[in-house]
Amino acid sequence: MIELFPEGFEEIDHADGIELVAYTDAGGEERLWHAFGGARGTEIPADWRDRWKEFHRPVQIGPLWIGPSWHEPPADATAIVLDPGRAFGTGAHATTRLCIELLLEEQPAPVIDLGCGSGVLAIAAAKLGFAPVLALDSEESAIAATIANAAANRVAIETRHADLLVEELPPAELVLANITRQVLDELAPRLRCGRLISSGYLPTDRVELPSFHHVRRVTQDGWAADLYEAAQ
Repeated sequence: MIELFPEGFEEIDHADGIELVAYTDAGGEERLWHAFGGARGTEIPADWRDRWKEFHRPVQIGPLWIGPSWHEPPADATAIVLDPGRAFGTGAHATTRLCIELLLEEQPAPVIDLGCGSGVLAIAAAKLGFAPVLALDSEESAIAATIANAAANRVAIETRHADLLVEELPPAELVLANITRQVLDELAPRLRCGRLISSGYLPTDRVELPSFHHVRRVTQDGWAADLYEAAQ
């Protein structure tokens, strides 16, 4: 299937096996017949290329509205427009919402977004008056997405490609880290910040974190986020 459809195909689990689905034309269906000795074709709506947009809906967290460009934000909201791309983060995921919920309770200060993905948390911080804002990620696609999204939302964000587990991390009053718990545990002793907002893990994960005191945990949709203060 990868050779036949390098642009992608879908795997659907069934009780009696796996169904492989390719969205293609008559020529592609013929290739399937030659490769597998059989295939079933189903007509799909003409607007199938745009139907994925139905899955990306805006969310509002306090004064912030986060959504794709094909939705109109409310007139009284602070809008963050993010179109889905290769980098993680459209604002709809519970971990993003939880981080922003905790961020809304903080006073504006210098902030670093570790593992910035699409840049949604960094942009939210900038919209809320935090400055300067530095966004770091080990993926070039994430840095490119953050630069583009920051420009589209007219906020000033410094971006930097960095291996978070190897390079020295700059100091900041507040750090945002929507990453896995394992990476967070490895990073914690190397962070130089007064407060830390983290997510990317489950409510069953422990709250203790090296070099930090736990302040508060919030949960939503099976995910958790925490606020920490640096241990003295």
